[in-house]
Amino acid sequence: MRDTFQNPHLVSLARHAETTNPGTYTHLIHLSGSSNGDRQASFLGNLTTQISSICAQIAADPILSTAPAINAIGFSQGGQFLRGYIERCNTPPVHNLVTFGSQHAGISEFQECSWNDFLCRGGEALLRAGKWSPFVQERLVPAQYFRDASNEDEYARYLAESNFLADVNNEREVKNATYKRNLGMLNRFVMYLFEGDRMVHPKESAWFGGVDGVGGEVVGLRESRVYKEDWLGLKGLDEKGKLVFRSTPGEHMQLDDEVLEGVFQEFFGPVEVEFDERGRGRLVDQTGV
Repeated sequence: MRDTFQNPHLVSLARHAETTNPGTYTHLIHLSGSSNGDRQASFLGNLTTQISSICAQIAADPILSTAPAINAIGFSQGGQFLRGYIERCNTPPVHNLVTFGSQHAGISEFQECSWNDFLCRGGEALLRAGKWSPFVQERLVPAQYFRDASNEDEYARYLAESNFLADVNNEREVKNATYKRNLGMLNRFVMYLFEGDRMVHPKESAWFGGVDGVGGEVVGLRESRVYKEDWLGLKGLDEKGKLVFRSTPGEHMQLDDEVLEGVFQEFFGPVEVEFDERGRGRLVDQTGV
């Protein structure tokens, strides 16, 4: 949030991926051609239209569009947005998805703003005053992955009004079979949690852990209905050993090069392509899975 695709750290990260695995092609997703526009879109915007734009952007890339599959890495809220890409379009399909500190099960508290961040502070006032209003749900990004399950009434309001999270987590009564099928196609879904995370509430959301009930208890993924009833295909991935839970020391988005290099080596390394009798390609990773 409030980051930009032209951030020198992200540009350096892309180069590091290319250096670790020579021949790698990287693409930094963006919602504007300018740093200011991209930064603003990380806080202001409708996630439904933003993800549609990202789907078109990736499908139009001359290199990505011809690939049998791609690997993807998402930081913080970018992780659940990439999952939205997979569930809603997935063309080209994602082979391995890695997320760091992402809010997969939503947030139960809004992030505190710094005193001089007037855009954030103005948005914060709207979030606290009317998080379920159509005006807020269609315009403020953090509100669209806020999840309140403190009681039945609040959870019902969330299911009815959430513009993004309730949909992509398949929590509504009518399930989207495409979401489950697309996510279930992943070769690996790797979720990193920051052990000292004080920005994301609860931090276990990085592992699909959500706050449920008036006591504020965090319910882990394997104890949740989304897993037990396999609304998203996560149970199926887990049973095949394709769901990976990792943690890393430090606060939110405190990452060192060693961790990232390990990710690039383990999950973004060279792959083989198998072709069927019709000439359709399928990626096979280092383990042959």
